[in-house]
Amino acid sequence: MRPQDILLPTPAGLCCRPGGFHIDPVRPVERAVITHGHSDHARAGHGTVLATQETLDMMRLRYGDNFARSTQAIRYGEEIRVGDIKMKFHPAGHVLGSAQIAVSCKDTCIVASGDYKDAPDPTCTPFELVPCDVFITEATFGLPVFRHGDAAGEVDKLLDSVKLFPDRAHLVGAYSLGKAQRVIALLREAGYDAPVYLHGAMEKVTRYYESRGVALGELRMVKGVKKAELAGTITLAPPSATADIWTRRFPDPVTAFASGWMRVRARARQRGVELPLVISDHADWDGLTATIEATGAGEIWVTHGQEDALVHWCTSKGLAARPLDLVGYGDEDENEALPADEGA
Repeated sequence: MRPQDILLPTPAGLCCRPGGFHIDPVRPVERAVITHGHSDHARAGHGTVLATQETLDMMRLRYGDNFARSTQAIRYGEEIRVGDIKMKFHPAGHVLGSAQIAVSCKDTCIVASGDYKDAPDPTCTPFELVPCDVFITEATFGLPVFRHGDAAGEVDKLLDSVKLFPDRAHLVGAYSLGKAQRVIALLREAGYDAPVYLHGAMEKVTRYYESRGVALGELRMVKGVKKAELAGTITLAPPSATADIWTRRFPDPVTAFASGWMRVRARARQRGVELPLVISDHADWDGLTATIEATGAGEIWVTHGQEDALVHWCTSKGLAARPLDLVGYGDEDENEALPADEGA
């Protein structure tokens, strides 16, 4: 069977017609299979949703109990059959509960990776390499300039700044699902045992991580804390909040942003970031290319990101490659509206 007879791009997203489902659909469909809980991949309004328990829980936290007509949880390594189609979930290493989805029919296996990273992360199950015939890879950081380096070293930069400016508050912009919790865990691994403060929009997701056994140390909400008491502290907030009047509650804040995009200095300047921290939950150029080679796939489909550069690299290695040109995916949660009273 040809790969395109198993999965193919449609306006609603990646569709498995023999199985009657879509993977990470961008519009409501009858049967959705979701790789992870970021809002550009996990949308409300589907009929049935199949995902890991953590992803289902995250969707419920964000969209309410009625985000889908029905849901089904699947574990890593568990196999589901739909006619001639076999489907299995494997860890993607992106955020808590994130999964790659292996779709097989007869002798052909296609792995839809969703978003993934091969770097260590104490807050989620590590990425699992899945041999396949066709590998569908993201390309968020699909340019050679994007080499993220060691996240622990970036956290050391943050801690050095806290020591250097004890009278200033450090305000770290980070996506509320995955990035914020990873930064906190890295701070703890680096020996930082002081309370970490959170914007109100971070609380539900972060407490959920704790309920799943992720140790994050003492956490406090910023709301109600006097300005002077925030000197020398670290606060995590959604990226949009770091440019908001909300920041006035902090004494002379040092604005940081934890993102792979901070490798590009122009991006940091554009956002008014004083302390850029190159910490990404996506694979960098080396991670993408190493993963593609290691899967053993002879055909590579590239989606959401710098597709052309990665396609060119693949063809230079003798691999069949093409962009999928799927739309609707981007920086997770960056532009999500915050409730008016969150963190106030």
